[in-house]
Amino acid sequence: MPPDVHPVHHAHRRHRGLALALLVTVQFVLVLDASIVNVALPAIGKDLHFDQADLSWVANAYTLTFGGFLLFGGRIADLAGRRRMFVVGLTLFTAASLAGGLAPTSMALVVARAVQGLGAALVAPAALSLIMTLFEPGPERNRALGLFGAVAGAGGAAGVILGGLLTDAFGWESVLYVNVPIGAVAIGLAPLLLPEGRDRGVRGFDLLGAVSATGGLALLVYTLVDANDTGWSSAQTYGLGGVALALIVAFFVIEARMKHPLVPLRIFRVRELRGANLVAVAMTMSIFPMFFVMTLYLQQVMGYGPIKAGLGQLPVAIAMGAGAGAGSQLVTRLGYRVPLVAGLLVAAAGLLWFARMPAPDGRYLVDVFGPAVVMGVGGGIVFVATTIAATAGASAAESGLASGLINTTQQVGGALGLAVAVAVSTAVTEDAFASGERVPSVALNEGFQAGMLASAGIAVLGALLALVLLPRRTAKPTASEPEPVLTP
Repeated sequence: MPPDVHPVHHAHRRHRGLALALLVTVQFVLVLDASIVNVALPAIGKDLHFDQADLSWVANAYTLTFGGFLLFGGRIADLAGRRRMFVVGLTLFTAASLAGGLAPTSMALVVARAVQGLGAALVAPAALSLIMTLFEPGPERNRALGLFGAVAGAGGAAGVILGGLLTDAFGWESVLYVNVPIGAVAIGLAPLLLPEGRDRGVRGFDLLGAVSATGGLALLVYTLVDANDTGWSSAQTYGLGGVALALIVAFFVIEARMKHPLVPLRIFRVRELRGANLVAVAMTMSIFPMFFVMTLYLQQVMGYGPIKAGLGQLPVAIAMGAGAGAGSQLVTRLGYRVPLVAGLLVAAAGLLWFARMPAPDGRYLVDVFGPAVVMGVGGGIVFVATTIAATAGASAAESGLASGLINTTQQVGGALGLAVAVAVSTAVTEDAFASGERVPSVALNEGFQAGMLASAGIAVLGALLALVLLPRRTAKPTASEPEPVLTP
């Protein structure tokens, strides 16, 4: 055993089931928080006197800092310690949740949501790399990642449901307060159940790389989120997009020159990691918009209320959980390529089915439930398979970095996919009105159909990428790879 390398402490081995339960519960809350405020936005706007144009920043502030700081969070977990950053991030997240519930002004709430996103960006890659630390590569780790993916996949749909129920019963503040007891308990349990792990071989910290990566990613997410309001051809979109891309290019130049880079570029030589991250962009680009379109279709076309619309998305959460569980077993038996290609094609079939949604006489079972289940199963398989592939080829000392990368590509892909779907839907809806359509629900529905067709096309493109970029079989652990320092 190399110097300074210690196995996982036996106490943590003994409590791995409890540790996994803790990690998946926290991940569920992080994903939940990206959508739980959406149903509460009207009540928030009324109480805190938001301008309608600014109200979306209650959700966007969280997405912006979450996506922007994930790469930084993953690498700092490797260097400073995974359990330590899990606790630090969760403390930030919990404190910001409390501050958000108590916020007296609109600006205070937006700042609290941004801090929540920062905390989540520290927690998410640390949680994923801790699973890699606790479970050996192979079927055992794949099952753990399957459960992790199933719970994370359910979080988005559960957020809409829980947000409606809490807002109606206790007020909008409760969608933030609900995080506080969960976070406090998790912070107390973390030192008891989780091992510490870090790479003691690196002493320097790449400040320039951290600033350029975080600034570039955050600005890119902001540009994508805001493009549909400012216009895709506006000077702001071109200007901010150009600056974001310049920062990202500068980041790679900096990393190539640094002695101790934030992201060692050699990690991109790993075929599984490189391919899985590219496929993950296509996956989230195609799947994330369906949640947005489904919510609008149920409310604006079928006339559902917010809570009923949230409950209408429950089949997606259940189907994604089932798909994630199946995906971990399929990867173990068949490798990466087959589950990824099959899962993306199944998801594309669900999106194509959803794209035929009628208006104004849609039927829930045929037009929503059926395609939601098909897409959910395919999406669950792909979510877990990309996570396993993206982390399997990285050395144990860089597991936090690999976790941060896959989380980052998923977030950026989701933001880009939603921006594309909204842009396509808006353009088609405007054309429908311009052509003389007088029924708003019909014009809106034509836009929704076009958005889902675009998403289905992206899912097929993702299947082609998986076929070309990923090996058929799973990666085997490399005996010479250094293990992280794991202490109780």
